[in-house]
Amino acid sequence: MIFILILFGILLSFITVMLFIFLCAKIILTIIKKNPFPKKILFATLSGVVLVSSIYIYETYFFTFSEINRASIQKGPGPVISPTEEYTANAYYEPYGGAAGGVNVRVEITNNYVKNKSQVVYYSDAKSNFAMKWLNEDTLYIINDEPDFPNSNRSIELEIGKEIYHRNGLACKSLLMKDEYETCYQN
Repeated sequence: MIFILILFGILLSFITVMLFIFLCAKIILTIIKKNPFPKKILFATLSGVVLVSSIYIYETYFFTFSEINRASIQKGPGPVISPTEEYTANAYYEPYGGAAGGVNVRVEITNNYVKNKSQVVYYSDAKSNFAMKWLNEDTLYIINDEPDFPNSNRSIELEIGKEIYHRNGLACKSLLMKDEYETCYQN
């Protein structure tokens, strides 16, 4: 669903840009030749701008992890059970982009005392060195780095129920997710 929306947004953006160029040409001709103002092209261009803006706003401010393609996910390291056995951390890998693409990793925490209560607390591109360990009953340390590339370190310490990490910050901007955490980290 999200892929179709992105593809539709790109196509709509292209059409809107072409309409804008055509509108500018018509406005110049209107000024030079004293023709009537091109109202229909102006309306079509403004409609395209509104639709492209709406898709951007939806993608940015209404993000949830439910949009992850669950058909292609693969089980990663885990389960890693907290010292008090209240939480279980599981990692999942999500390949993207085909043969030339990469892999994203998400860490989902399940509360073992509350039925059907789980939360994604970490989402990033996967590096070659990935591991999870509990530092105490509610702090999970996620190691996600590439030893040969120091600038690619995505490791973080997260307090469960209070902190979340999303590589590009969509979870941090989401109006739908703002009640699920106190602090959101992004790269």
